[in-house]
Amino acid sequence: MTQAPSHDDPVEGLPSRARIAELILSSRPSLDTYAGWQHYRTHYGLLVPAPVISPQQWSTLSENRQYDYDLYRELTNANLPLQDTPMHDKVGRLIRRRLSGNTRKKNDPTRAGVMISGWGNYGKTASVCSAGAVFEDQWLELHGALNPGALPGTRDLHAPVVYVSTPVTATPKSLCASILGFFRAPIRTSATLPELVRQVADSLHDHGVKALILDDVSRLRMHRADDQDVLDLMRAFMSLDVTLILTGVNIPGTGLLREAIWNKKTRQWEMPPLESTRIHGLEITQTEHRFELIEIDRFRYITPKQIGAFVDHLEGIEQHLRLLNAKAGMLTGGTMPEYLMRRTGGVIGLLGRLLEDGAYEAMESGKELIDESLLDEIVLRRDAPEQAPDEPVILTDSQTAIEESPNTKAARPRNTTFDDHGPQVNAAG
Repeated sequence: MTQAPSHDDPVEGLPSRARIAELILSSRPSLDTYAGWQHYRTHYGLLVPAPVISPQQWSTLSENRQYDYDLYRELTNANLPLQDTPMHDKVGRLIRRRLSGNTRKKNDPTRAGVMISGWGNYGKTASVCSAGAVFEDQWLELHGALNPGALPGTRDLHAPVVYVSTPVTATPKSLCASILGFFRAPIRTSATLPELVRQVADSLHDHGVKALILDDVSRLRMHRADDQDVLDLMRAFMSLDVTLILTGVNIPGTGLLREAIWNKKTRQWEMPPLESTRIHGLEITQTEHRFELIEIDRFRYITPKQIGAFVDHLEGIEQHLRLLNAKAGMLTGGTMPEYLMRRTGGVIGLLGRLLEDGAYEAMESGKELIDESLLDEIVLRRDAPEQAPDEPVILTDSQTAIEESPNTKAARPRNTTFDDHGPQVNAAG
């Protein structure tokens, strides 16, 4: 990933300016294409951070190499690594377990799926994609990068994992088109839905697909007939020897499952018992019984274990950042962990953005150090006073009683003395 330094370069491991420019200017194909997914899988986690040097070493560099080093530091600080957080590990274990079992089944006609739910910036897509990339690496190694189900004499692309973003205002046809678009397969405009479904089934089989990641499924709304048909189509894909991995924001609230209840002890959604066999009664179990739903949480700062996990995450970021005046404990010492928890609420995406912006400001100002006073100047959306959207708001019995009490003081009615009630009423007066 990096270029060997010249003999007169005092910074070992610093790439040339051309290599740095190549890293910055190189584009990544869209993730929902075969080329984009393969680029992600083969380049995931390969960025070599800038070498660590002291301010004195930096001062010995030529002006041009100082510029090169600072540019490479900006690239490093803007690409924080995905760490093994408890939330990330939780997703990875579930996906590994499900794919391991499904790829070894021989007689079960339907493959169980996985749903990953959580609020925005909680790291759902990053965790799912990294788990999918690890599975594909292992699957390709197991089969020598060859498709074990390929017909003799054919050379179809071997794609164990497919990533697709759920179309906005999805229809069964648009979902089929998105999946076929992953392979850049030609689609006839006059094709009927059964023909598209058959083409998708053939593509998934011919390319050896074992996992189909459908991101942003929270775009589906079950009050729309088209979205209900899309959900039916997703269930049909589960009979194609493919494991469905669905991700979305607040999946229990979208109607994909029965109205779930939040268990405050387990911090998970639980399905209430069915009350009848009417429409949207028993048939909804076709979805909920075939998927295992987990909710990605944010970092917590209550128990020693939770505090330790958060501090370990901060330590990983601290070791990755490149600031000339950085010191041990810059993010983990003193009151900094509590400050960062208060600013971000433990949301991993907000935390990363705050520290990336902080590193940029530290370099831009010449301070070359992140502290609370520097971060105070960076505004996050979460800084506005609002209800944190990490769990549903559940009223206590006393609050409910107050709201339902008939003695609750009503809002003062509008004064109607000077209202104009029309010409007939005025004439009668």
